[in-house]
Amino acid sequence: MLKKPHRLILIPLIASALAACDSANSPSSVYEYTTLGAYSADISLDGHYAVIGSQDEGGSLWDIQKNARLFDWNHRKDERSIIAESGFSPEANFAVTANQQDLVLWHTLTGQPEWFWSSPGEILDLAIAADGNFALLGLANHEAVYFDIKNGGIRRTLRHQGRVRSVDLSADTLTALTGSDDYKTTVWDMQSGEAIHQISLNNVIDVVALSPNGDKAFSASNLDTAIIWDTQSGEIQHTLSSTAGLFPKRLSYVAARFSKNGDQLLTGTAAGLIQLWDSSSGNELKRWRAHKRDPYGPTSTSIYAVGFGPGEYYAIGSNGVMNILK
Repeated sequence: MLKKPHRLILIPLIASALAACDSANSPSSVYEYTTLGAYSADISLDGHYAVIGSQDEGGSLWDIQKNARLFDWNHRKDERSIIAESGFSPEANFAVTANQQDLVLWHTLTGQPEWFWSSPGEILDLAIAADGNFALLGLANHEAVYFDIKNGGIRRTLRHQGRVRSVDLSADTLTALTGSDDYKTTVWDMQSGEAIHQISLNNVIDVVALSPNGDKAFSASNLDTAIIWDTQSGEIQHTLSSTAGLFPKRLSYVAARFSKNGDQLLTGTAAGLIQLWDSSSGNELKRWRAHKRDPYGPTSTSIYAVGFGPGEYYAIGSNGVMNILK
């Protein structure tokens, strides 16, 4: 049985000043959720919880509102697991942590594990259905599988021509979105397992996100194009980043989340830029630059997860720092 850990002492950090040429805002406050860096992170849809896979402490669940570490989540007793991927069910009652081959379903209220399974392939990304009943796994074997996480077994297989790097599910689980290394992003009918629409970009797909009702999709390819598109028609509505023009915006988006009603989109890049978008118009509403542990160092932090909270926004960086954004 896993025991509740001692809480770490949190040290609020003062965000570093941004360069004069950077129009991005600084976080309103930041907190160190790991001693060193992080392997992975996710934020619940309601902005209540965060799960972190850290380099030093292993896996853990956090209460964002209290900035308190609630539970250690490691896959075996007396070890610090390398948590490569994680995700929450829509209502945040359950969460899943995964290394490359194994996944564990956890209760967020008690911190106790529900089930432990071996994956049919190396896990690159995951999305969780309501009540933690199923998980859509993006795998390195060119498949996305809809896995029964409480009873075991694959319910549906979505085959691709490349590694499935990113996946997402609509709230009703009737629609799935995938992004793969064959440069394609695809909307799927989960009842039939058939592809509804597919768009080809010009590089591997780093991240995808669905609005909760499944009508809008965000897909971004590495250092290439980021788009908002309509899942019903398959038409691109807005291009947020592209290689077009004299001075192309070559950004690598690596995290994305639609708001509950789908009217806003929050994104994070590999260079630590967080942006808030109006998903209907494609206009940028606000931007922030993630906190760096070393304000004078040459490297920035990649954004692992973004989320919406009550009157504020959240972003977790690869340095293990939670950024509170207003």
